[in-house]
Order: sequence, then C-alpha cells, then structure tokens
Amino acid sequence: MKNSEKSTKRFQPAPVNCGGFFDPESKRQELAKLEEELTKPNFWNDQESAQTVLKARSRLETAIQKAEQFRRQIDDAGVLLEFASDDEGSLSELKSALDKLEKDVEETQTEALLSGPNDARNAIVTINAGAGGTDAQDWAGMLLRMYLRWCERRGFKTEIVDEQPGKEAGIKSATFTASGEYAYGLLVPEAGVHRLVRLSPFNAGSSRETSFASVFVYPEIADDIEIEIQDKDLRIDTYRSSGAGGQHVNVTDSAVRITHLPSGIVVTCQNQRSQHQNRYVAMKILKSKLYELEIEKKRAETTQLEESKRDISFGSQIRNYVLHPYRLVKDVRTKFETSDVDRVLDGDLDDFIEQFLLSKSGAKSAPGEANQ
Repeated sequence: MKNSEKSTKRFQPAPVNCGGFFDPESKRQELAKLEEELTKPNFWNDQESAQTVLKARSRLETAIQKAEQFRRQIDDAGVLLEFASDDEGSLSELKSALDKLEKDVEETQTEALLSGPNDARNAIVTINAGAGGTDAQDWAGMLLRMYLRWCERRGFKTEIVDEQPGKEAGIKSATFTASGEYAYGLLVPEAGVHRLVRLSPFNAGSSRETSFASVFVYPEIADDIEIEIQDKDLRIDTYRSSGAGGQHVNVTDSAVRITHLPSGIVVTCQNQRSQHQNRYVAMKILKSKLYELEIEKKRAETTQLEESKRDISFGSQIRNYVLHPYRLVKDVRTKFETSDVDRVLDGDLDDFIEQFLLSKSGAKSAPGEANQ
C-alpha cells in the first residue's frame, strides 16, 4: 500500500533517542540535586533563593514529563505502524499521531531556545496605533485579536487591563496580560512595529493604504522583586472608565492613570471592578516596565525593545503584512514569509516566533515559506 509505505518512511520507530535538547537523564540528575537542597534544614532561611530552587524544580519536572510523553507517543505510533499496512483505520490514527508528535516536539524545541532570566515569566503586552488614522486604529485592533488568538492556541490565560477604542474602528491602544509558561520569552520577538498594506475599507475609493501599529512586551515581575517607587514620583489620576455604554457602563471614577514622573512612563487600567483593583494592576504594570527599563540600561548592545521604540512609521517595521496587490506576511529580520495571511492574522505565529529565536540563538533556521 503506497500510503503506508510513505508513512513508514516518515516514521522510524527504533532506536529512538529522546535526548538532545530534551536530555531527560541529565535533567533527572539535576532534579535529584535540587531535591537534596530541599531537605536541608536551612533551605527556607533565604526565601528568594528557595523560590528560585522551587521554580527550577518545576521546570525540570515539566521537561522530564514531556520527554516521557514523547516516548509514549513514539511507542504508540510504533504499534500503529505494525497494523497500518493492512488496516486503514490504523493508518489514519498513525498519521494523526505523527502530526501531533511533530507539533509537540516543535513547541518544545522552541521553548528550549528560551534561556533569558525573564523568559519563563508572564508577559504584559501593549499595542499602539501609529501612522494611518482610522486604518491604523483598525490595524491595531486586528493585532490585538491576533495575539489573543495566539494566546488561546497556546493555552495562555489573557486579561485586557486597558483598552482605548478608536474613534471609528479598532483601538487607539490596548494592554493585556498573558499568563503561562514562557509567555514573555515567546512574545518578546513580536515587539516592534508592524506594517499593514491593504485596500482601505474606510474611504469611498477603497484606495491602497499603509498602516502601522507598535507592540511592546514586558515581563511581569514577581511580587518578591523589590522595585523602589516613591510617592513623590507618581501622579495618579482617576477618571470614568470608557466603554460602549449600556447597562454595564461605569458611572464612577474607577479608572486609574499613573504617571511615573522621572521616567515619563504612563500606565492606565480601567477594566477592574473597583478603583482599588485598577490601581493595584496599574502599579504592577508600572513596576514591570520600570524593571525592564533598568535591565535595558544595563545591556551593552541595542536590544529588541529599544529598536521597537522608533517612530511607528515607514522604515521601522519588523514585519510586513500585505493584503493587496498580493498576499504575503514577511518578517524583515529573518526574511521568513508565508502567503497564508488569514492563518497568521488568526493567531498562527509559531513559525515566525521560532524563526526569530533560531536566528537569535545562532542556530540554522529553515528558509523560505512556512509549511502550508
């Protein structure tokens, strides 16, 4: 049977090594050493050090579990392979199993490229409309939906903490949090200016328009990290939360805007139920931005975040999304591209993120177009 022969060539069940970047045996040894640390009488004397060890243990346990999961998937696929030549049902199951295994391995490979001190943290993402008027605000809204869909695909929990709607469509700006393992490390490659070229739906002539929006990504810092903020350095304003109206419109001044005077950083939060909650979330975002600002100051070379602070206009984009006269999404940094624009705008960003991380790590990336 030709199909089964093709599947046999694609899958070689023995011998299979789950080592390499998984390296489960090495991770088991590391885990054993951490377990010894946990048994020491003075382990909890240094709370910060203890939390670091616990987080390291959790990541090692997750890595070992994934390696064991891959082994089970490989064994199951091997059983299905034995019956695939004579059973169409087994052949179909084998194809599905291989597709899932391939996807799981690719995700784990991408996570293996993340080694920064903040990569495993949750992320705070801010999107701002740039040059292009209503088209740019609509584009910013499209980006917000794209990232929320990507987070949903990854199983990350998201919460929009601030959203400023556009005058006619889309948004002027929005900030949301993404909670999940390696959320920051996976989203930070998206920081920068994103350029859209399309026929405008907002003018009578449907002329070709170019729009820009910027994306900023910050790590959500833990409560145990001390960021000194003096009251005299803050200006706190309250105002009525904006919204579409109706019975849920807020009739009290519960929204909070905090301005950090020395740095000029402004954060707002309006989506919580009370002013107290909005202030708490806004302060958390402010601390994260100040933390990232201090990290940036200590880096000797220009980083992705610094590059993203250029003007939100021509010549500063990291990625182009073209809907007319042809259809193409191309990353300026890695040259990676795909013609399946709809899939990308629906949140399928993994190929672009992986290619950037590979290029950053110095590993060889796959050239050309994303797999369709």
